[in-house]
Amino acid sequence: MNPPETIAGSARHAGPHLGLVAIVFTALKFASLVPVSVFGFAFGIKPPYFPAPTAPANDIVAYFDTHRLPVLICAFLQFGATVPLGIFTATIVSRLHFLGAKAAGVQIALFGGLAVAFDSAASAFVLWAMAQTGITQDASLVRALYYLQSAFGSIGYAVPMGLLLAGVSIPAGLMKLLPKWVVGIGIVVAIISELTWFTMIVPNLGFLVPLTRFPGFVWLIAVGFLLPAMISERIGNPRKIA
Repeated sequence: MNPPETIAGSARHAGPHLGLVAIVFTALKFASLVPVSVFGFAFGIKPPYFPAPTAPANDIVAYFDTHRLPVLICAFLQFGATVPLGIFTATIVSRLHFLGAKAAGVQIALFGGLAVAFDSAASAFVLWAMAQTGITQDASLVRALYYLQSAFGSIGYAVPMGLLLAGVSIPAGLMKLLPKWVVGIGIVVAIISELTWFTMIVPNLGFLVPLTRFPGFVWLIAVGFLLPAMISERIGNPRKIA
């Protein structure tokens, strides 16, 4: 009798369902935005919302002084989202190896995905610290923590996310493991992700971060459901990537 991982003579990769893991990550990440942003409007969350990094210092201090609970909830959900992202990263790298990918891009994807998870966790921890009683009494400390959190949560999220997208999309595209439209979205969003690096010296480029974040959610879910778990499910005649 064949073992359960063998179907019709083709081995199936063992691991959590990538699509479901991506949905859990997206749901938690999106939910973390609800208490502090315009996405919470339908739930009765009213302005002011989470201040932009370019906001006046007084506005930043005032927000964290009067919105401790929403910030705490945001930090809680944001940290929770790092767990499924780490699971997704480890699983997709394992599956690409299983399907025969030998390119360095797979290891780059591993580095990128774990870096996103670690940076997001750091951002959540800084937010948690800012939500503690008494922190807002020191305006300089609030500003320093806020800028640090912003760096972890924007550039620190987007740049390594681009490495994850490119590290999966390019080998998977060459091996015909994913549809062309998924590969194309991955590469385009990866390029935008890397460009967010320049927001460190040109703050007005901050609009690039949501252009990474939200299309990235779509890409993660699409890849989670479309990347084959069996070698026999490859699309077309794959090229071997040595």
